[in-house]
Amino acid sequence: MLLRRGKAVAGCVLAALVPGPFLWRAAAQNTPDEPAPAFSRIESLDLPPATASQLQQDMESHDYISAEKILLPQIQQDPHSSRAAGLLDFIGGVYFLDHDYFHAAVAWNKAQSIAPLQPSLRFSLAMTYIRMGHTDWARKLLERLSSEDPKNAIYVYWLGRLDFVEHAYSRAILQLKNAISLDPGMARAYDNLGLCYYHQNQNTEAVENFRKAIDLDRGSPQPSAWPYLNLAITLQILNQPAEAEANLRQAIQLEPSLAQAHFQLGNVLERMGRTQDAISEFRQAAQLDPAYPEPHFALARLYRRTGQDSQARQEVQIYLRLNAAANAAPASASPSGKH
Repeated sequence: MLLRRGKAVAGCVLAALVPGPFLWRAAAQNTPDEPAPAFSRIESLDLPPATASQLQQDMESHDYISAEKILLPQIQQDPHSSRAAGLLDFIGGVYFLDHDYFHAAVAWNKAQSIAPLQPSLRFSLAMTYIRMGHTDWARKLLERLSSEDPKNAIYVYWLGRLDFVEHAYSRAILQLKNAISLDPGMARAYDNLGLCYYHQNQNTEAVENFRKAIDLDRGSPQPSAWPYLNLAITLQILNQPAEAEANLRQAIQLEPSLAQAHFQLGNVLERMGRTQDAISEFRQAAQLDPAYPEPHFALARLYRRTGQDSQARQEVQIYLRLNAAANAAPASASPSGKH
């Protein structure tokens, strides 16, 4: 029964495939792009010399599990002491680097129950909350940090990012403009400001801000691909496919593994009538991100158009499975694109 129902659904989707690219969506980064917290010097942790030496080796080799195993018994020796607070600060950073955000948050909360956290660690805790999906907790921390240091643009920027997540675009625009006034060289604030204008259908303003982000970011050691991607998506809406293609190829040059850029390039190439090139880019997007549903929908559409009905049906089935999994997953805690 379920199999027949699945086939029926797939057949309906296949029948609904129409010419034209998939829905365009400008996006911000999936996770916070802030650096890991600054670590205390290992010498300040009051560890036995041999233990400190081994911890140093583990950190230099990125063996975070071994580092955690060294630190936990030391914390347990006197878990409520000022020494333990310093160790908890440090192990929170180790968990953060190991992408274990739950235990990073636990460690830093235990540390601040003993002694106040430094602002840099409180900010890292806010970023950890965002990764965990607790944007309400992150907002409270960021508001407190901003009230204590109102000229720090990064706190205002992240409050704008959280407003963006909540679709409060007008409020986000005010926050991001404030961040820019505090730090006129903050490229990612311009990129996210462009996203807010994009979502309010103010595409001219969006393009202006994406271009500003690109100009500011161009001289950085690691330029971001995301302003190019977001600019290209907006240019598609403005019916400028050639310029959109150029920006997408620049995004791919900066970040070859960025699946969204390959997918959007496939959309542009399809629109320009370059079907086989579009198929190649959609395949690349699907390969780079196996959980990404949209490239499979696009492939199904093109396969059907070119008479490859069997392959089209296979792609529909993959799309339905991935789309159901994506809809069942918890919503992302941060904007969906970079910066």
